[in-house]
Amino acid sequence: MFKTIMVPIDLGHLPKIDRALATAADLAKHYGAELTYVSVTAATPGPLAHNPKEFATKLEAFAKEDGGKRGVVPKAHSMVAHDPTTDVDDVLIKAVDEIGADLVVMASHKPGFAEYFWPSNGGKLAGHTGVSVMLVRDA
Repeated sequence: MFKTIMVPIDLGHLPKIDRALATAADLAKHYGAELTYVSVTAATPGPLAHNPKEFATKLEAFAKEDGGKRGVVPKAHSMVAHDPTTDVDDVLIKAVDEIGADLVVMASHKPGFAEYFWPSNGGKLAGHTGVSVMLVRDA
C-alpha cells in the first residue's frame, strides 16, 4: 500500500517524537516500504551543528542508530532553509516530492489556542500535498 514513508525529524526534540518513529518503523516493516527521516537546518551555525554538512552527518548517525533499534534501515535526507522555524512547512512539502513519499508520519502535539489561527505543520502538509499524513501524538 505504501512504498515510501517520510518522517520529519527535529533533532532538538527527539524524546517527543519516539512514538511517531516507532509507528513509522512498524508501518515500513509491515508494507516493506522505504523509510526516510527528513530534517531541516539553516545554512548558518545553530545549536545542533555548525553547518549543513555537520547537520547532515548528525541526521545520518541518528537514522542509523534509531533504525538499528527498530529493525529498519532508514535513509537520512537533510534540507537547508533560510529560517527553519518559519520555512519548515514549505521545505517539508518540497521534501515529499524530492523523496517521492506517499505517506508522512509525523509527531504532533495537542492542539491549543494557536491552532485556531495558524495551521499545524501536519495540517499544512495534508492540505498542500497529495499524500496521506498520519499525525502521532505522544500518549
